[in-house]
Amino acid sequence: MAMTSPVIDNENDPRSVDDAALTAPTAALFRALGEPARLTMLRHLFTGEHSVRELTEHLGLAQSTVSVHLACLRDCGLVTVRQRGRSSIYAIADPGRLATLVGAAEDLLHGGAGPDGCAHLAGVRP
Repeated sequence: MAMTSPVIDNENDPRSVDDAALTAPTAALFRALGEPARLTMLRHLFTGEHSVRELTEHLGLAQSTVSVHLACLRDCGLVTVRQRGRSSIYAIADPGRLATLVGAAEDLLHGGAGPDGCAHLAGVRP
């Protein structure tokens, strides 16, 4: 996914776009990715398709919790679902682009100026 050029706000320009409207979809995507259980699910789905039961067993979470997380990931377009008999089978919707996004996030955490001073990440990093 290519980043679009930023819109320069000019209060005298009637074409100025509301920043919240521009950033809302991206913020929703990052909120979906911001839940550790959902990231763990995505990492497991990179190994292949899995049913809700398999994900529940792998994560050690209640089926209802797994289903809620999967619904979020599906609604954000990160996973697809298909029926196999009575089971719902989940898969990564776009493995290449999602791997690039997650890899870029990990690179940001491990390189450059680093987030070590970020109080929001205190106790989160391994």
